[in-house]
Amino acid sequence: MLRKKSLTELIQDLRANENIINWTEIEPKEAKTKPIPESVDPRIISAFLKRGMEQLYTHQFTAYETVRKGENIVAVTPTASGKTLCYNLPVLQAIAEDDGSRALYLFPTKALAQDQKSELNDIISEMGIDIKSFTYDGDTSPAIRTIVRNVGHIVITNPDMLHSAILPHHTKWVSLFSNLKYIVIDELHTYRGVFGSHVANVIRRLKRICTFYGSNPLFICTSATIANPEELAEQLTGNPMRLIDDNGAPSGRKHFVFYNPPIVNKPLNLRKSSTVEVNQLAKKFLTNKIQTIVFARSRVRVEIILSHIQELVKNEIGTKSIRGYRGGYLPNQRREIERGLRNGDILGVVSTNALELGVDIGQLQVCIMTGYPGSVASTWQQAGRAGRRHGEALVLMVASNTPIDQYIVQNPEYFFDRSPESARINPENLLILVDHIRCAAYELPFKKGEQFGSIEIVDILEYLVEERVLTHAGDTFYWANLAFPASEVSLRSAAQENVVIIDQSEAANVKIIGEMDRFSAMTLLHDEAIYLHEGVQFQVEKLDWDHKKAYVREVDVEYYTDANLAVKLKVLSIDLTTKRRTTSIHYGDAAINFLATMFKKINYSTEPRRTA
Repeated sequence: MLRKKSLTELIQDLRANENIINWTEIEPKEAKTKPIPESVDPRIISAFLKRGMEQLYTHQFTAYETVRKGENIVAVTPTASGKTLCYNLPVLQAIAEDDGSRALYLFPTKALAQDQKSELNDIISEMGIDIKSFTYDGDTSPAIRTIVRNVGHIVITNPDMLHSAILPHHTKWVSLFSNLKYIVIDELHTYRGVFGSHVANVIRRLKRICTFYGSNPLFICTSATIANPEELAEQLTGNPMRLIDDNGAPSGRKHFVFYNPPIVNKPLNLRKSSTVEVNQLAKKFLTNKIQTIVFARSRVRVEIILSHIQELVKNEIGTKSIRGYRGGYLPNQRREIERGLRNGDILGVVSTNALELGVDIGQLQVCIMTGYPGSVASTWQQAGRAGRRHGEALVLMVASNTPIDQYIVQNPEYFFDRSPESARINPENLLILVDHIRCAAYELPFKKGEQFGSIEIVDILEYLVEERVLTHAGDTFYWANLAFPASEVSLRSAAQENVVIIDQSEAANVKIIGEMDRFSAMTLLHDEAIYLHEGVQFQVEKLDWDHKKAYVREVDVEYYTDANLAVKLKVLSIDLTTKRRTTSIHYGDAAINFLATMFKKINYSTEPRRTA
């Protein structure tokens, strides 16, 4: 039996690889700490000591002291630097001092909310104080929802639930809104573009309701590194912010490597597939029991890489040690994968950018990116998933044939000398603004001259009166419509309902295996499409569009449905009875090669005909 190599040995082996374009070594950094402030409750200090925390990192200390002075903050430090304590410590201290204090935590995804709830409850149980923290999302049962509204000290939710389930029903949340001391916004950098513009207006509605109930909460924001965190936080919340970026967390040595696959066609300057190279690189680390994460840029690419890697390592470590992680997996499946990564049962994970965010997935040692993620900020986020705090880590970016990938790897100074991008939002976008003024008017009447954020909205209110959405009485505008406006406004996309994917491979054990947004379902879940899930192929037997269900059955084939090819090829009809094939569009070389391969797999001897 061959001896397993350490990460250090594998790094030395990799240095000799002729495909390495650039090797940047980031030196380790020692922790910068300060003593826990004397004002912190002894029970909180005791809980910290039980967890081996005898001091605070400098950014945690500064965040606590600044919030205690009554200032809004935005803390910006790298992945795995302990940003969570920047808000948990002041919140827990406020509740320890006054049992009536309340806090609202906003996370962009349910997965993050569940992850943070677990960590928070661990600290609370060690404190020995009766502090009740709950998640409030679409999975929360009706019985628990009542408890959360009445007695929850810390309510953990997401912007979508705040928008559609909490703010419109604020009269059920009097205990929260009248005692709200802190609003926490985690992963601030994700609130950009249309989504960020929507959320900025949701925050305006939230502040309006807080004012109505007599509270004026402070905002505590945390973010990964972006160029304009203070500006973004102020635009999102409408409040002045204090920037805290004195990162005191330690970090181990990190090797950041640009890898360019070899050229396989010199006249056309075509390189070997980045996917093939990623598979082989991942195999080297996984077979040596080095915990590895592989990032891919699409859901289909995740499944392809996953199935290939599972095939490559099945004899050494088995296929169950490698898992996929992407949008469309069920919540319990995602939690299982996260637990497996933390406890070491899972050695490798292939993921979309769903694992860019701060979900705790343990001490990964290697990160492999299939192509440039598209932005400097996203690249550093993905790189931060390896080498959390201590120990050596390796980050490999394997370039594809695209011009941007080739430019990045051949001009490394462009990446390493460049600051992350700015995050931009436009809360005053008229379409978005009008939607949220409708929602706000449903929640509370508007007074004439009242501002929404920092803008005058009397013209919009009068327009809504003309449209018979509002009615005007004296100096007050009231809601005058039968509709529930929040249900008509999606913060993230135009389609709110997903298509549920139902596996009926075993008649006695029909089960839901995943879900997909409606737009993607058109090209990936149509009748007879091959859908990939956890590396397994399923054929779609029927897409029931009216009931948002796709019925699938497991098959063993060597092809799959790709959205881009589906659009390009449009129609390929095969009469299996007479073994005739007809094509209705013109094919390029790539399409012809693809079709030729497919016909060979189903025992057709003739090549598909080129059309002029």
